[in-house]
Amino acid sequence: MSLSTTRVRPPKGRRPRQRAADVAGLGGRGAGAFMAPALVLIGLFLILPALWTIYLGLTDYRLTGLSAASPSIVGLDNYSQVLTDPEFYRSLRLTLVFVLVSGVLGQTFLGFSVAWSLRNLSGWAKIIIETLVLAAWVVPTSVGSFLWLALLDRRDGTLNTLLGSQGMAWLIEYPMVSVIVFNIWVGTAFSMLLFSSALGAVPPSQMESARMCGASVWQQLRDVIVPNIRGHILTNTLLITLWTFNTFTPYLLTAGGPNGESEILPVYIYNIAIPGGQLGVGAAISLIMLLINLVIALGYMRIGRERKSS
Repeated sequence: MSLSTTRVRPPKGRRPRQRAADVAGLGGRGAGAFMAPALVLIGLFLILPALWTIYLGLTDYRLTGLSAASPSIVGLDNYSQVLTDPEFYRSLRLTLVFVLVSGVLGQTFLGFSVAWSLRNLSGWAKIIIETLVLAAWVVPTSVGSFLWLALLDRRDGTLNTLLGSQGMAWLIEYPMVSVIVFNIWVGTAFSMLLFSSALGAVPPSQMESARMCGASVWQQLRDVIVPNIRGHILTNTLLITLWTFNTFTPYLLTAGGPNGESEILPVYIYNIAIPGGQLGVGAAISLIMLLINLVIALGYMRIGRERKSS
């Protein structure tokens, strides 16, 4: 047997390494150059701000005074101050209520209800309803907040005019309810679009079989719709939870007041760091909030993996 036909076999238990095919034909240097601008942007706008926030959380940095000119390292003092502050836990409790009621429950159920109601509609009726729902989502946040301030104004507000309750200060008497309803109004469109796409992918044969068997609407939802769109429900809930947890929009309506009754965590951080001038404490709260977001995201990912493996 000639040497040209001799093949060297790898040892047993080991597979020969296969290099990934260079589909784009860029090569190592070309691929690196292609990715470099994105990596630079990620470094400038994500990694560096994150490192700077971690650093600020370990200092007594302030906007004014001697600490602004020459901040000193205080270690974990900011974190111990935050974790022993009752105001922080009140803000965290308000945030969890805000996320659960306005995001997980409000936007999800209302978005699905609109999508379910529109599945058999067509023509102008469907276009008008979708446009009205989408308008709240695409309008600039500042414009939407102004509209709600005009709606809830205690003197000449539209709501008081319709209800005949002139002088009722909705944003003062019911601040948390007001920001919850406002957030549902803003974010329902996303859930509607996602569930509309999900419902369109449900096999019609399964729905027809359920109807032929005499299944009620509730039974169709339970036995056909939900099993088919479970992944979409998980994705929607994850995104809505994270977006709602980090939204700053309620500040435009109530600024966290009155007396902190609508001061969710993003607003609480702003009030501590900017008007209060305590950037170090605000950075510490931001890092705690980031860790909470990571726990939420990992929890949803674990649920998703368990669903796929079952």
